[in-house]
Amino acid sequence: MELSQLRYFLDAAATQHITKSAQRLHIAQPALTKSIHKLEEELGVPLFMRKGRNIVLTQYGQYLNDKLSPLINALDTVSSDLAHMAENENHTVRLSVLAASTIITQAIIEYKKQYPNINFHVLQNELIDIEITTNLFYNNTDENEDSRFICTEKIFLAVPDIEKYKNKTSINLDEVRDEGFISLFGSKQLRNICDKFCRHAGFEPNIIFESDSPDAVKNMIGANVGIGFWPEFSWGEINNSNVKLLEIENPICRRDIIITYKSIKSDTSCTSNFYNFLKEYFEQKKI
Repeated sequence: MELSQLRYFLDAAATQHITKSAQRLHIAQPALTKSIHKLEEELGVPLFMRKGRNIVLTQYGQYLNDKLSPLINALDTVSSDLAHMAENENHTVRLSVLAASTIITQAIIEYKKQYPNINFHVLQNELIDIEITTNLFYNNTDENEDSRFICTEKIFLAVPDIEKYKNKTSINLDEVRDEGFISLFGSKQLRNICDKFCRHAGFEPNIIFESDSPDAVKNMIGANVGIGFWPEFSWGEINNSNVKLLEIENPICRRDIIITYKSIKSDTSCTSNFYNFLKEYFEQKKI
């Protein structure tokens, strides 16, 4: 896939009209049509369907549009973002958030209320100040180190509130070996951890829906599509009466959220303050 193809697709998705998009993009209409058809061939799914003189997105097209829009927007702002980083280096905290993204976002919002002039950049490269990752619970002994904070949370099983689970408050994981699982994408660290729980219980999970969005996973579970794993506090409370949480008795399902502070600046006060804030924020969430 070429970047121009993706931009053409997004514009056509916005206008829902090939002729209008071709005019906006300053290309010939047949060239735009050919580009979209080529993208559909490469992906193996239809992205648009005809509706009168217009076109509308298929479910595949809507999915691609939702995924591409923030990515292309990010690409368009790279230059200004880099200039802003250079100007405000000592007032910027750079984060690599590979786990607990929901609670980290909430923490940033609360911190910005106190320190509105502090900037946050969420990146995935080596030039970061604080890294948030996750791993299986290993009863770590280094959680008091100045540069690393480890917070352990239970992982529950989220199930639809139907008759099958009505009177249950806990469950053994092998009892649901034949159920369909709603899950995060395989590249996510939490997904890898939960897959290991299932293997420990003697089975491979039957993944019937996967997404990189925790909200999508929660909604699919609530719609009685399947069951899924639910981190105790990093995913927040369930705001869906159709979902209930069961404690997993066997195997023990817990994970560590690991916050690592990296001193890579000459002036580390900004990063140090936010790191200490994060530790207190996580401790409060555990209560």
